[in-house]
Amino acid sequence: MSEAIAATNLTHLPEPGKVWHRYVAIGDSFTEGMSDADPSTPGAYLGWADRLASHLAGIAHAAGGEFAYANLAVRGRLLADVVGPQLDAALALGPDLVSMVGGGNDILRPKADLDAIAARLERAVVRLRDAGADVLLATPTDPAGAPLLRHLRGRHAIHSANLFSIAQQHGCYIINQWGMRALRDFRLWSEDRIHMTSEGHRRVALNALSALGHDTDRTDWSTPLPPAAPLARREAAAANAAWARTHLAPWVQRRLKGQSSGDTVTAKRPQLAPVDPT
Repeated sequence: MSEAIAATNLTHLPEPGKVWHRYVAIGDSFTEGMSDADPSTPGAYLGWADRLASHLAGIAHAAGGEFAYANLAVRGRLLADVVGPQLDAALALGPDLVSMVGGGNDILRPKADLDAIAARLERAVVRLRDAGADVLLATPTDPAGAPLLRHLRGRHAIHSANLFSIAQQHGCYIINQWGMRALRDFRLWSEDRIHMTSEGHRRVALNALSALGHDTDRTDWSTPLPPAAPLARREAAAANAAWARTHLAPWVQRRLKGQSSGDTVTAKRPQLAPVDPT
């Protein structure tokens, strides 16, 4: 954590029923919404932030106000983009709420500097708070059982602790995905084992709404699915091999070539626009 930023010890308790009118989401593929397919637009995604925006729009309209939402997140983007161009663009829109989830792709790098990642996130939080916006952060999930990411569990735990510290110091809201035991179930993850299914995104959106101080049915989004039948060793090995060919190998090739899945992708909602609460 940066010593240049004074600690204010603003442990944040959500204000029940608070209404926002201008919500901007910044981040990477998680906030873009992969792999929560948008049924109305081929090749596009919804995701937890879109779903949260729909909830917040309903709350704003019920209170007699207007609501607009922008999503600047792009798959594959590193933290430098999230707290750089995306943050600048978000601030230019004059939001009263910004969700900022970044650093996950950086943590995958072999020489990831977790302290530097936290310091950059904290400076971005300070900019947002100084501009008068509320900030919603999100911890990573616990990858204890994930085939690809479980060896990064220590990094994810440190990053989560840093995020909780930042939220405490600067009065941010935070989605505690680390504590969502339901997300440890592979059935809430897509075939690539990196992005959530529509059900996973739906649950995270409700967790976010709860973190923002609004009532939700906690059992609906936090309760794990019924136990799944265990896979036979041969079936598990075949599934892992298929995943490695289809998803892991292309990911490695992109890294070796210095490419990103989002190199040709632009933000899906670059400007604030109304949201249908339904």
